[in-house]
Amino acid sequence: MTIGIIASLGAIIALLVLSAFFSGSETALTATSRALMLGLERQGSAKAALVQKLISAKETLIGAILLGNNFVNILASALATSLLVDVFGDTGVIYATLVMTALVLIFAEVLPKTYAIAHPERMALAVAPIIRIFVAIFGPITRVVQIIVRQVLAFFGVDMDEKTAVLSAHEEIRGAIDLHHLEGSVIKDDRDMLSGLLNLRDMEVSDVMVHRTKMLAVDVARPTGKIISELLESGFSRIPVWRDDPDNIIGILHAKNLLRALSEAKGRVSKINIEKISTKPWFVPDTTNLQDQLDAFLTRKTHFAVVVDEYGEVMGLLTLEDILEEIVGEIADEHDEEVIDLEPDKTGAIKVDGTLPVRDINRTMNWSLPDDEATTIAGLVIHEAQTIPEPSQVFTFYGYRFEILKRQRNQITLIKISPVRE
Repeated sequence: MTIGIIASLGAIIALLVLSAFFSGSETALTATSRALMLGLERQGSAKAALVQKLISAKETLIGAILLGNNFVNILASALATSLLVDVFGDTGVIYATLVMTALVLIFAEVLPKTYAIAHPERMALAVAPIIRIFVAIFGPITRVVQIIVRQVLAFFGVDMDEKTAVLSAHEEIRGAIDLHHLEGSVIKDDRDMLSGLLNLRDMEVSDVMVHRTKMLAVDVARPTGKIISELLESGFSRIPVWRDDPDNIIGILHAKNLLRALSEAKGRVSKINIEKISTKPWFVPDTTNLQDQLDAFLTRKTHFAVVVDEYGEVMGLLTLEDILEEIVGEIADEHDEEVIDLEPDKTGAIKVDGTLPVRDINRTMNWSLPDDEATTIAGLVIHEAQTIPEPSQVFTFYGYRFEILKRQRNQITLIKISPVRE
């Protein structure tokens, strides 16, 4: 075996090692957890900070790695072809193709990438200092390649603005939560709570408010004793007060203010002025998203708002508790009315009130009924049926069977929902 053949074999092996390094580095740096790296960086890890810096410019990073990987693969293939052609003649091209394909696939692609997937953080921290050098060397070339690629894609009508995010941070977090839940590392309650927090930006006040048909409000013209009785029987700490017309809300009566007034009047109800002890109402648009409304509640240090539409008509009321329940689930106390228990029967069917929100059913039953077009389950049925169903009518959509059990005037009051078995 001549020195030239030995040198060529050594060069091919070295190039395959480099190819394996590039392949493993690409997988490790793209699969590593940015949250974990941020935590290590805050603990003082310089390598973690370097990893964060590299993956923050992911396009440049991948471009440099691909450039280096393709260069060493092509060079290794060229050397192998030259070597085997010298030994076997023209058939050496075929031998070189078969041998290099097997070597690159096994040792330069599958093996390093398998290790990188199994240990992404460990490998990312190890290769980051070396990859930084290649990124610095190949950086100018990759930027030219990026410009060419963007121009070609733009010619075909594909917008690849580097500032355009394919996936928002919220969607990345949401996807990570769902993935960990499927893998069993995040329990359903935690998944629901974290998802509920992320959903606040996508939901409006009208989605969670107490609708005006269920809203308790008192007429200020009624006898004070009757108003006090209504407040005590309601179990609420605050109720709206109106004059002349239910849409003319003039104040919010707080049980604490009423008790204070009763104490100052020494129990003489006739001495209490309901309008005077009521606080000024706060009106909010029904299109306000829940994140903004939560921030507004915290800023104003208040827990209660009256919801109005674009015409100023009262649509319902909203409390801080309504928003918090979207995050942590139902918050019940000793004064709350008992809610319908969503306990499925032997067939997996449930019976629900038509006013129950679709989101509550999805959260409890782990279903995926759409809530874009309607807030309540009755609204969803009406939207899909394009009519107000009669009792005993049955509809099937989204993989579920909806049977109308009760209807009061134009309101669906009881529905039986069961999954459709294939």
